[in-house]
Amino acid sequence: MDKKKHKISQFLAHFRGWIQAVATILTNIHLPNFFKGEIYRGDAKKVCVPGLNCYSCPAATGACPIGALQAVIGSSKFKFSYYITGFLILLGVLLGRFICGFLCPFGWFQELLHKIPFKKFSTKKLKPLRYIKYGVLLIFVILLPLLVTNSLGMGNPFFCKYLCPQGVLEGAIPLSIANASIRAALGKLFTWKFGILITFVILSLMFYRPFCKWICPLGAIYALCNKVSFLQMKVDEDKCVSCGKCERACKMDVDVTKHPNHTECIRCGMCIKECPTEAIHYQYGFGTGKTNLKENKGE
Repeated sequence: MDKKKHKISQFLAHFRGWIQAVATILTNIHLPNFFKGEIYRGDAKKVCVPGLNCYSCPAATGACPIGALQAVIGSSKFKFSYYITGFLILLGVLLGRFICGFLCPFGWFQELLHKIPFKKFSTKKLKPLRYIKYGVLLIFVILLPLLVTNSLGMGNPFFCKYLCPQGVLEGAIPLSIANASIRAALGKLFTWKFGILITFVILSLMFYRPFCKWICPLGAIYALCNKVSFLQMKVDEDKCVSCGKCERACKMDVDVTKHPNHTECIRCGMCIKECPTEAIHYQYGFGTGKTNLKENKGE
């Protein structure tokens, strides 16, 4: 069983890039719509995808969970959204931030940018910035759409409208290129959002996944579920030789030997690839994240 777990873990860790590519394509399967300048509006749009992916992307298969959450909160007939809340909690409990590491299109986009030759900087001294995303979740996703409403009692999707760079990347830019009427309607809001996108493009060249670390409210939701998710990182203390390679390999600034299921861990598997003794692996189930063979054998 242990050998099987290690094989699966090694496979996921080594082929993560391909899994991210496939996930992005499946999340945006209606590719001909890019040339039409139209948004897919089929029944699948009633279902949320797991990662951050704009509803307005011409090729988008489903709805963005953050956009859907804001649409319900900002509705004039607001009621607690059992569907979207349950969907997010379910995914969080099943996978945690594995979704960020394997299934999120915008996360993959940032990683591709980070591979471009450019001066790189560590974010270890910037750890306090990671708490911003929880403020974004509370203020821009929940409170503002709920409390700041128009005469009809409807609130704006503040995060999607004013902060999310994915909306410009996947929605506004491709739609404006293919559709002259949309292109003519672009104004100050587009300029503001385009500036945010460019900012994170530049930051991604220097830092690893800055939007995921500091701003993403979807990542904040999954992070809150990381410690209780069924999918966990496991460290075998009997195999660990305390070489530190896993900590140095982690670009999310996590020491997996001390905090196997830290809220910032996106389950990317870089620590698994670097471990010389195969002491780290994925495991489905509950636990502390650390195992000791002697204790398991009763020795």
